[in-house]
Parts: sequence; structure tokens; C-alpha cells
Amino acid sequence: MTDSQRPSVLFVCVHNAGRSQMAAAYAHHLSRGRVEVRSAGSAPADTINPAVREAMLEDGIDLSAERPKLLTADAVKASDVVITMGCGDACPYYPGKRYLDWVLDDPAGQAVDAVRPIRDEIKRRITELLAELD
Repeated sequence: MTDSQRPSVLFVCVHNAGRSQMAAAYAHHLSRGRVEVRSAGSAPADTINPAVREAMLEDGIDLSAERPKLLTADAVKASDVVITMGCGDACPYYPGKRYLDWVLDDPAGQAVDAVRPIRDEIKRRITELLAELD
């Protein structure tokens, strides 16, 4: 990455319907375009988790236009930082990338009350990550 390039972050979870979508939305929103953001899943769901969508909307972020995406080697190659959230060994490894594994509860099957603390922890971690990338 050169000084003129924006850092690029890829968020990965299994279904790309919860944690990685929240992280990508916060990274995009809070960076105001300073960071290129991607998200993907090793086994993407058909839609975003409804409780995740509701919890994010409570914080002013609308995920209704987002769709889960399949993790590709190209997405990993194009990213400076790869943050995994429970996808295990499904994420390909490429030398020169910074890898972080965020251990977070899975919002799958949870009500919005259980998703809120996960959302808040992701927002906190994104704020810290963006401070590091600046």
C-alpha cells in the first residue's frame, strides 16, 4: 500500500449475514470513504439476518440493500487487512496481508436484544481499527 492508496479491509464470517455485514457497514460509515471496505462469507446466506438489520437501523445504518457475498481469493488478495469472525480455516491465506480474528458471538438465530451487544462491540472494534489505519 502506498501513501496515496486507501487501506482496504475485508470482513469475513461464515454466512456474511451478521457480524461481517455489521463490521463492513460501520467501517464504511465511520471511515467516511477513507477505507475501502469489503465483506464476504465462506458459505453465504440468502439474506441479511433480520435482527442484525433491525439493530443496525437503530444506530442509523440501513442494511436493506446489502446481500451476502461469497468469499473469493481475489477479495483476499485485494485487501490489506483481513478480519475473520468465526470462519475458521475457510479463509485463504496470502503472505503480506494482516490477519485478525475477532471472536464475537454469532447473531444467527438471536433476537435483536441479543444482537445489540454484538453490534456495540463491533462498532468499538471498528473505531479502534480505523484509528490504527489513519
